[in-house]
Amino acid sequence: MSTLFDPVKLGTIELANRVIMAPMTRSRADEQDLPTDLHVDYYRQRATAGLIISEGAHPSKDGKGYCRTPGIYSPEQVVAWKKVTDAVHAEGGKIVCQIMHVGRVANPENKASDAETVAPSAIQARDKIFTNSGMLPMVMPRALTTEEVGTVIEEYRQATINAFAAGFDGVELHGTSGYLPAQFLSTGSNKRDDQYGGSLENRLRFVLEVLEAMCSVDGAAKVGLRICPGNPFNDLQDDDPQETFATLLDAIDPMGLAYLHIIRLPKGPVDNLALAAEHYHGELIVNDNYGCEEAQSVIVAQKASAVSFGRAYIANPNLVRRFQENIALADFNPGTLYTHGADGFSDYPNAD
Repeated sequence: MSTLFDPVKLGTIELANRVIMAPMTRSRADEQDLPTDLHVDYYRQRATAGLIISEGAHPSKDGKGYCRTPGIYSPEQVVAWKKVTDAVHAEGGKIVCQIMHVGRVANPENKASDAETVAPSAIQARDKIFTNSGMLPMVMPRALTTEEVGTVIEEYRQATINAFAAGFDGVELHGTSGYLPAQFLSTGSNKRDDQYGGSLENRLRFVLEVLEAMCSVDGAAKVGLRICPGNPFNDLQDDDPQETFATLLDAIDPMGLAYLHIIRLPKGPVDNLALAAEHYHGELIVNDNYGCEEAQSVIVAQKASAVSFGRAYIANPNLVRRFQENIALADFNPGTLYTHGADGFSDYPNAD
């Protein structure tokens, strides 16, 4: 019988335990979208996790949406990320790079002056986004041409090449939170009339081709996918998320991915865990508000291979030890989640 603290293998990635650090935007990158020495400390401190999934890194200037987020598209970014992965590996940890193109979820204040905001269709997200000037409306995106869709898919492939050059143990495609892959999947944001829009088969095409491009770099066993069917975040609308994601999971099931990372949504229109159990037969990471006891029960019952924790990892760098020794969790300061500097980022102490 496996427990939360036993080893597990996700594809070709061997984990010392099943406690996963979930990806979390923390807005500490520099003006060139580079991770800094703060990131080296932050991720090294949390390297006892079975696996760290990095904050979302954009595959191009156009793919950036939030302020002070890191990229994975330039040689300088590869060098900067290599310092992070080396630090994690020196502590015996494993880390994958989450690749995140936000599509229409953006405001120009957060992007380079020569960057665009692009999406499947020219439909503005009816929401606001955090900037250094406060909350500002998301802008009207420009619809990608069919040729440009192919260019974006190539950007994901190159970002995967860059991630492995930077020393990451794998990559994860961010497929939820209303970002570009979810925009292609959803009827409310995809009104295209080419092979990437219209029918469900066409709406799935972008995500499947991105995954194929990422898998082409070093095999599917180093590639994961994160989804949350029915998630309305960032003004995402789909007529039938149950059908959309059941069909998507049927399509990716034979690909041999390292894992599926699924977020449960207790009040959503889809039972995401049941959907995954029915339509996906590979390694599963589950996420969203799990405590240690519930996570342990999920592993013992073989309902998932691992459990990821987000907020708990902010103020508890050695979360695994706290779970093992039943040490109370420290609370994080919500006021420093997205600010500058070490305060509320890399300055949380260990349990001892």
